[in-house]
Amino acid sequence: MSKDPREHYLAGFDRFAAQERANDPAWLRAARKDAIQRFGEAGFPTTKLEDWRYTNLAPLARTPFELAAPDPARLTRSEIERLSFPVFACSVFVFVNGRFVPELSAPRALSGGIQVGSLAAVLPRLGGLVDEHLGSLARPEGEPLVALNTAFFTDGVFVHVPAGETIEAPIHVVYLSVAQSRPTISHPRTLVVAGPGSRATVIEDFVSLGEGSALTNAVAEVVLGDGAILEHVTLQREHEDAAHLATLRVRQERDSRYRGHAISLGGSLTRNDVVALLDGTGADCELNGFYVASGAQHVDNHTTIDHARPHGTSREYYKGVLQDRAHGVFAGKIVVRPDAQKTSAQQTNKNLLLSADAEIDSKPQLEIFADDVKCSHGSTIGQIDEDALFYLRARGIELGAARALLMRAFAAEITARIGVAPLRERIDELLLARLTRAQPEAA
Repeated sequence: MSKDPREHYLAGFDRFAAQERANDPAWLRAARKDAIQRFGEAGFPTTKLEDWRYTNLAPLARTPFELAAPDPARLTRSEIERLSFPVFACSVFVFVNGRFVPELSAPRALSGGIQVGSLAAVLPRLGGLVDEHLGSLARPEGEPLVALNTAFFTDGVFVHVPAGETIEAPIHVVYLSVAQSRPTISHPRTLVVAGPGSRATVIEDFVSLGEGSALTNAVAEVVLGDGAILEHVTLQREHEDAAHLATLRVRQERDSRYRGHAISLGGSLTRNDVVALLDGTGADCELNGFYVASGAQHVDNHTTIDHARPHGTSREYYKGVLQDRAHGVFAGKIVVRPDAQKTSAQQTNKNLLLSADAEIDSKPQLEIFADDVKCSHGSTIGQIDEDALFYLRARGIELGAARALLMRAFAAEITARIGVAPLRERIDELLLARLTRAQPEAA
């Protein structure tokens, strides 16, 4: 591989554009060309940048990742169901190594002009609608990972809910990474457009099958019209050899409500970069996150909630459990612009460290340019409450079980906020299993 990692992707793009994307519409071909040029100028982010100070991508940049090929032949519907836990009757859309696989999916009939499916498939039919929104929020300028995704994405999910319509059952999107013999990279792309007064729930489930070096570089854009309501759950539980880089951009119009839940359980390195723009009066945004890391795992959550209009409300609550030599990063910023009077914003980050070598860098931040606001932030770092542990032990509960019970209660403050009961219960089970393994060194 060249000493400059950028050359590997620049050369790969020429082959990709010529062989795989020749039938893209002209506007998308132009967007891809612009994106790869911008990535070529910037390269991967480095620790010299303040936003990347604690997360080193140099090992990923040096790895000659190749675009992952689809591998549906190795999979069956039963394997997908085992991995994706469809615990309720809903549409399931399966993407293997970034590409939609219809035979592994289970879409349900939708009415009222609702469109849900493969982004690549709807481009020829809904080019104007996709053109209007794709890349409108996640732009390649100054965002090299977005640029890399824009240049190379092959597919992803597209959700369009017209004005006044409701999708009753959740839309469950499974982004499955199947290990291959060489290091592979996939670039899933998600676009959700919720019209005025619409309602929907979207679940993005990132999971791995097999061991092997893999990188997921995911980008999601969410557009909410006036009064739209969206619950958005992102579950990352990829293999320990995988790295996960995720970019989420949200724009909210008047009186819309966005509830986002990010659960990070797997991967060697995870970076979640979230920006929510409250661009309408009375917009309401809620960001919740929970992360568990052990061994040498690294989890980095960077969030920005940007209040651009008056009477906006935001609540942000992130919690983490770290043990062994795991490293967590939380950098949460709340911005209140001069015109955003009557803003109410709260932000909290709480962490449990279960070993002496575990580390968390927590940086809550407020940037307030208006004077009639109510804003607060806070961060705590601690260990398991010994008094509570003694109380449980005195009632005959074994030490490991008592610790897991306390950590489960710690997590429940986040999972209880998920509105879909079957999903909430299943995630609670996953967390319990993961937290049971995350025990203090003395256990």
